[in-house]
Amino acid sequence: MTPAFRYRLLVCVCLLALTVPLSAEIDSNRLRQIGPLIEAAMQAGRLPGAVVLVGHHGEIVYERAFGARSVDGPVEPMTLDTVFDLASLTKAVATTTSVMVLLDEGRLRLRDPVVTHIPEFAIHGKERITVAHLLTHVSGLRPDLPLEEVFEGAGVAIARTVAETPEAAPGERFIYSDLNFMLLAEIVRRVTGQTVDRFAQARIFEPLGMRDTLFTPPSALTPRIAPTEACAPLAWPCGGPGARMLRGVVHDPTARRMGGVAGHAGLFSTARDLARFSLMLLRGGALEGVRVLASRTVARMTEVSTPSHLPDRRGLGWDIDSRFSSNRGDLFGVGS
Repeated sequence: MTPAFRYRLLVCVCLLALTVPLSAEIDSNRLRQIGPLIEAAMQAGRLPGAVVLVGHHGEIVYERAFGARSVDGPVEPMTLDTVFDLASLTKAVATTTSVMVLLDEGRLRLRDPVVTHIPEFAIHGKERITVAHLLTHVSGLRPDLPLEEVFEGAGVAIARTVAETPEAAPGERFIYSDLNFMLLAEIVRRVTGQTVDRFAQARIFEPLGMRDTLFTPPSALTPRIAPTEACAPLAWPCGGPGARMLRGVVHDPTARRMGGVAGHAGLFSTARDLARFSLMLLRGGALEGVRVLASRTVARMTEVSTPSHLPDRRGLGWDIDSRFSSNRGDLFGVGS
């Protein structure tokens, strides 16, 4: 992370499930520790602002906006309805959930070879890679397309991904890869005839009342969006000639080159909307009478699905205990 990006990074923190017994009351002393932690991080220059939301037993017990939403030009105070670039949360919230909806409907199977849905993928030894391999990052594909190679268009990105040669056999190694989720979004498109943004909007976000969750936000939403970093439209790294502050444009360079809609990045949302999504999962796939996923699907999605010989433990699209699990400290537990 560059110093400039670290300075401008605005964090949406959504802590929704505390690891305490269901019969226990939440400890207000623990909640009071949140403010000083965020304020200390702001004073240290690690972030200019944040939105923190904590839920317990389906109720919001803590919600607060800290600091500034924008420090580029006139300072804008952070608000509870600030819209954030969700970066790789796109993988879990939009793409994984879309895939699992199709699994529920019998339109996809975890053991489906990718070539069933993307026939041209059957080159360079990729014939045995399955949907499950993509979801668990054990396909053997490398982390991303080369960022120094500028391109434009989702079709170009998918064609380059299809042409990749794996670095490992399926199931052999855990390699966290954006390419896996670019392919999953392409599978959603080919199975449904809809791009992942349209499918997720119709089947997940609108039914759940997630009104501020979307790809490629319209200009009317710009004043509420947290800026990220000054970048030229297709360039990487950011900065340099032609750089302008990204605000409502995805920061991830590959997703940006794909037009803002990709399976690995591109989603924007608020803490409140993420709370609704998380509560749906905690309640077994349904919220307020709206069922998005079968309860058995949520359970399957959140159990360990990586091969037993691998130390990294991943669910289907979700991290359980891998090198990509963040340091949670001792304030909140592993279920947060």
